[in-house]
Amino acid sequence: MSAQSGSIPAPAKPLAGWRVLVPRGGPWGDSVAADLRAKGASPVVAAMINFAPTADAPALEAALARLADGDFDWMTVTSATTVDVLSAQRVVVPPSTRVAAVGETTAAALVAAGYTVDLVPSEDNSARGLLAEWEAATAGVVPLRVLTLRSEIAKPLLTEGLKRIGHDVESVVAYRTIGVPVPESVVTDVADGLVQAILVTSGSVAEQVQGQLGPIPGTTLVAAIGPQTARDARSFGLRVDVIAAERTAASLIAAVVDAASS
Repeated sequence: MSAQSGSIPAPAKPLAGWRVLVPRGGPWGDSVAADLRAKGASPVVAAMINFAPTADAPALEAALARLADGDFDWMTVTSATTVDVLSAQRVVVPPSTRVAAVGETTAAALVAAGYTVDLVPSEDNSARGLLAEWEAATAGVVPLRVLTLRSEIAKPLLTEGLKRIGHDVESVVAYRTIGVPVPESVVTDVADGLVQAILVTSGSVAEQVQGQLGPIPGTTLVAAIGPQTARDARSFGLRVDVIAAERTAASLIAAVVDAASS
């Protein structure tokens, strides 16, 4: 069609008119909010969790000192928050220690912080996915000395799985997750159906969403970042409407767009 006879109108932004609750602040929340705005949404950034130092700082310090001394063959990292802990403490990972990340988001955070990543699950970005690919990546060498860094509330799936196949595993808590009260205006807006979607990015976020905002109105879309988060959410009594195909922010937003367009 020529310019003189008119042009095909650009499609409307898929989330125009949608208010979307983003439950985490910081760089992640800012990035997600920007992506949502690009799709026409009005993001409501209200951090519902925060991270606090481990209650057993001496154990973490001792493990990280042993890491720097080359006492471990592998280190596993299961969240970007753990990378923040490594960066804050200026942890040195020697070349003799290989690093496994539970997923692409965690791997990206490690690389951004200057660490080398040797293993990331190719499909299932979870502890289960990492275990499934572990033996092929390590050429069946047993036992390996492995340091697993985790949050206080993380399920010990990875640690137990590595021990089960014969590895020497030291599991250390790197940080604690704590709930953060959201502003009363957010509670009221959700209750009144003025928020069209809520992003759920972890089991700890799901617990806070249900505890602070539940029951969620049926007109509000609840989107979980992956199957495990969806299972955790349901265990807290939180309804889940859509599940992202991948454990990434982009996939989570895409799931909301698909639901809004259907």
